[in-house]
Amino acid sequence: MIGPMPMLNVGFLNRWRRLDRVRRALLFRAAWWLSVASASVALLPFKRAIRLGCVDRRDSKGVAPGDLVGAIETASRHLPWRTMCIERGIAAQRMLRAQGFDAVLHYGVSCPALSGDLQAHVWVTVDGRAVIGGEQAADFAEVAAYP
Repeated sequence: MIGPMPMLNVGFLNRWRRLDRVRRALLFRAAWWLSVASASVALLPFKRAIRLGCVDRRDSKGVAPGDLVGAIETASRHLPWRTMCIERGIAAQRMLRAQGFDAVLHYGVSCPALSGDLQAHVWVTVDGRAVIGGEQAADFAEVAAYP
């Protein structure tokens, strides 16, 4: 027997219909790159997965960094799997660099004294300012940066 059909989020569908063509395309691209980043992190060695965002910059700058990051954050909330900072960071860097921004992906680690567990975090900066993942970046020591 097949289980019940999942309910569609009617509010999301109504908001989707009200978006203009450019915003829809941006959300679709964000969902695409989050999916590619998720598959890469799951299937490839770390060095190859992290390089997915390291593309040559183009000179198009037709979209603001905040719009790109907003699309990534929105798409990540609506995907059927949980995306972590590494997937969001890779997708953000890829999309930002494709729009001509000098996006740098930072990889940091932390080892809290209480738990002793090694933790990692990824954030992306443009012109030295964190655009995604920056809220927790101060708690981590940067060990690598990928242009």
